[in-house]
Amino acid sequence: MYLRLADQIADDIICGRLPSGTKLPPQRDIAYDLGVTVGTIGRAYATVRERGLVHGEVGRGTYVLGTLNGANSNSSSFLQDCKDTLSPPRQLPATDQEGTQDSWVSMVKAPTNPSFAGTRLPIPPTGTIRLDSTSAPEIGQATVIQKLVTEITKDCPYEIASYTRVVPDTWRAAGKKWLSRAGWEPSEASIVPTTGAQAGIMSIIAAITNPGDRVAFEELTYSSISRGAALNGRPAVQVATDDEGPLPDDLDRLCAQKHPKVLFLMPTIHNPTLRTMSAQRRKDIVEVARRHNLWLIEDEVYGSMRQTDLPPIASLAPERTFHVGSLSKSVTAGVRGGWVSSPLSHAQRIYTAHKMLTGGISFLLAELSARLVLSGAADDFRTKALAEIAKRYEHAEKFLKGHDFAGAPDVPFLWLKLPDPLLPGTFKAAAANANVLIDDEDEFKIGRTEKTYYRVRVGFSNPSTREEASKGLEIIRQLLTSDGCCYDSFE
Repeated sequence: MYLRLADQIADDIICGRLPSGTKLPPQRDIAYDLGVTVGTIGRAYATVRERGLVHGEVGRGTYVLGTLNGANSNSSSFLQDCKDTLSPPRQLPATDQEGTQDSWVSMVKAPTNPSFAGTRLPIPPTGTIRLDSTSAPEIGQATVIQKLVTEITKDCPYEIASYTRVVPDTWRAAGKKWLSRAGWEPSEASIVPTTGAQAGIMSIIAAITNPGDRVAFEELTYSSISRGAALNGRPAVQVATDDEGPLPDDLDRLCAQKHPKVLFLMPTIHNPTLRTMSAQRRKDIVEVARRHNLWLIEDEVYGSMRQTDLPPIASLAPERTFHVGSLSKSVTAGVRGGWVSSPLSHAQRIYTAHKMLTGGISFLLAELSARLVLSGAADDFRTKALAEIAKRYEHAEKFLKGHDFAGAPDVPFLWLKLPDPLLPGTFKAAAANANVLIDDEDEFKIGRTEKTYYRVRVGFSNPSTREEASKGLEIIRQLLTSDGCCYDSFE
């Protein structure tokens, strides 16, 4: 926020909206209007001062320096360079000091800090086709959920009225059933119900690390986890990958040099690349983790959609692996049902961390999630969701025939390679201009990297109908085959 504010002040000075000698508003006034600390505004003013645009006098305030004819040569050079880039000059209406402050407030509040929200719009415009989400398709879940909620409100009026202070055995039984796969079953004692997978993962990181501890991620990953970890003082470090996932040798090097405490993995149907680790690669990762006493977080939110004989990492290293799953991709995202299978030594710590970070699990949603699983409804919905996803994937194959993409009938998104000379960010902007939202590769990067994949992720499960998803895919096809004029913008 302080950088956005500094950029806007600089822009107003360059364009003449803040003439030489103008006194900037008091820091505490802007801080109050924006709802931030005075320190944030102080950093913005300091940044503008470092750029040679203003000077401050103790007790008098902060003033705009002389422009091209002023005495400050650094300021003059900076202003001239900036003016040279404004062709033609922007015509901004003259305003008084109060009006200028209001413009800063509206400007700073409008965008979302990318370090917190990634590359997505915080509130998408109405009428857009959401191909940037991979939640379960709508397949009639509401009717069953309505029936179950009615039963819960009748059976558990006290529990709904009160805080959730205990975990019923049925919640753990449901988690055990939902997470079990490929011949592996977690013990019920290891199960921690959570408000979705992300809340569970953030609770794990909080429980097993301290501020300053590093968390290792693949070069491309579900970056909301890395951003959340950084927000809580756990910096991210990257491990190199190949077509299967993390390279064991590079993970060994990373652990020896930077000593991360935990590695976040998506071994089955990786987001966004769709790659899946072989059984041998899973064993190799476990070997490195044991050698360096590294915790492992196994995110199987997408993995639960695929029948496979590949062993979960939790079955290979139960003493150091946190296995995470949820209902969001294959049953229902809005119910926020999730579970963690934890090493028995840490199950209570995860439960406590989750309660402290989230305020505690919702009895209604946790009970609903358990009944969906134990009644068999969740399995039925998963089967129906996979059938709908397979139909939409057929449409995607038809619309994008001839283009390079990774996809599968049981995966609700594509990893699309852009033809030369298209660039991911530009293509994403062009799609947004056509009212279709997608994710470019930057959404999945945890930091700066020299690698460019020239890819975008296109989800197709979220639109309310198959027809809407197809309409979005058709627009993507048109953009891929256009002559590039759609990227020109004069706004």
